[in-house]
Amino acid sequence: MTKELIKPELEALKRMVTNGKSENSKIAYNHALDGFLSWYQAQGRPVLSKAVFDAYKELLTGRGFSPSTINLHLSAVRALAREAVDNGLLDPALGNPVIHAKGVRTAGVRSGNWLTEKQAQALIQAPDIKTLKGLRDRAILAVMLGGGLRRSEVAALNFGHIQQRDGRWVIVDLVGKGNRTRTVPIPSWTKQAIDEWTQAGNFTDGHIFRSINRGDNITGGDISNQAIADVVKQYAAQCELNIAAHDLRRTFAKLAKARGAELDQIQLTLGHASIQTTERYLGTRQDLTSAPCDLLKIHLE
Repeated sequence: MTKELIKPELEALKRMVTNGKSENSKIAYNHALDGFLSWYQAQGRPVLSKAVFDAYKELLTGRGFSPSTINLHLSAVRALAREAVDNGLLDPALGNPVIHAKGVRTAGVRSGNWLTEKQAQALIQAPDIKTLKGLRDRAILAVMLGGGLRRSEVAALNFGHIQQRDGRWVIVDLVGKGNRTRTVPIPSWTKQAIDEWTQAGNFTDGHIFRSINRGDNITGGDISNQAIADVVKQYAAQCELNIAAHDLRRTFAKLAKARGAELDQIQLTLGHASIQTTERYLGTRQDLTSAPCDLLKIHLE
């Protein structure tokens, strides 16, 4: 990045960095890039180099930000350098050291919240399945607990995703974070919950999860990410559990691992960012015959 770059070019680079990211990630990266570019221009727009990167890291550290916050901001700067190099706006000799620069060390990893098997069982039994809303909400919880899906993935789920592979039900061609596509095995009780909801709703195509009004009538062809989060929040409060939507994804992983699921198979199911690296390094193939979800001791009543 040279001194000749003007604001429209910097804004174009910022758009390239955030293109394709989820809405939440886009907001976080835009905020981080705004902070960096404001500081960068105040410094006279010097050539982006490792020295500039280190100076900004020192500034963030001096402001008392947490390691995770600092690393998010630095990740945005690295992405900016990558786009600048790729678009011929920064000499690779200067840009590559920035792209590969390290962040700050963290004093541990945030573990978040997750449920025990007993708590997970209580949560999935909480909805009133005498109503359409209750059937839908139970199916949402079953997909999140049985497949470890993100709420955005649950909202996007459609009938075409649910297919049989190797004699079992799976969610195929699920596009997740970073536009990565994966296949997610689901247990029989998750498929049962989906079937009971869609049969009661009397629909067989389009999005699986749909909005419902207070009269317990289906009112739309899809459901928002926030509505998924609200479903989890409602039943978590009902069961006196301190969890959010993403904690069900963590619960899936924790319970499957505790029951003996292989770590690489859990990574494949969750579609973590490092899964391609894991597959290449280990030569791992996804095992649909014995999947992590088969080890969860949850059932419908």
